[in-house]
Amino acid sequence: MKITAIKTRLIKAFDCSLEDIITESIESINENSVIAITSKVISLCEGNVLALEGNSKDTLIKAEADSFIPKEESKYGVYITIKDGFLTPSAGVDESNTNGYFVMWPKNPQKSVNRIWRFLKNQYKLQNVGVIITDSTTNPLRLGVTGRAIAHCGFKSLNSKIGEKDLFNKTLRQTRIDVANGLAASAVICMGESDEQTPIAVIEDIPFVEFQNHEPTPEELAWLKIDITDDLYEPLINRAPWIHNKK
Repeated sequence: MKITAIKTRLIKAFDCSLEDIITESIESINENSVIAITSKVISLCEGNVLALEGNSKDTLIKAEADSFIPKEESKYGVYITIKDGFLTPSAGVDESNTNGYFVMWPKNPQKSVNRIWRFLKNQYKLQNVGVIITDSTTNPLRLGVTGRAIAHCGFKSLNSKIGEKDLFNKTLRQTRIDVANGLAASAVICMGESDEQTPIAVIEDIPFVEFQNHEPTPEELAWLKIDITDDLYEPLINRAPWIHNKK
């Protein structure tokens, strides 16, 4: 696998077009590549931001979250939230590298990633290309952050190995490979987390990726999610003092 982090101009809220940033930063894209783009850049370009001055981060997090655990329950004063089916701190609300704004996730990450995918195919005359929108998150019982995909397009996000044999001829019963999150983790570590100014990455030499010439169907997207009642960590998640946001 080859990952190339792409330097862009300084991106500010209400002063950017994502399509312009891509075309001015990437001269060409090879077939069978996946393009990773940080969610923050997309939100800055789409204007899904709110000025720091005069607004409360606590109020914003509560509004953005589908469910949240009050920050008073946290040793660090951080809201643990569920948003769009993801367990994440602070409902994705961030204020680093924003120049005076709270930045949320894109309002509709799947709609955004589908649009970018169509643009890349047309602009670079590609048959097979994928796109992921990335965000950084923490992992329980481990210090540090890693990247993950909050939306994808142009390839199968989940590769099932169920029914295949392992090295000792044992039939696999549960093994599924999360391709999108694996790609996101690899891309984000190359893009960086502070002042690198490389919010896009081109991922190549990925023979394990199965490209698709269509946007993910509702059935394909639903297949990626697990209801809390069926989750391996349900005994922990369901015992937390969640407050559910009625939207």
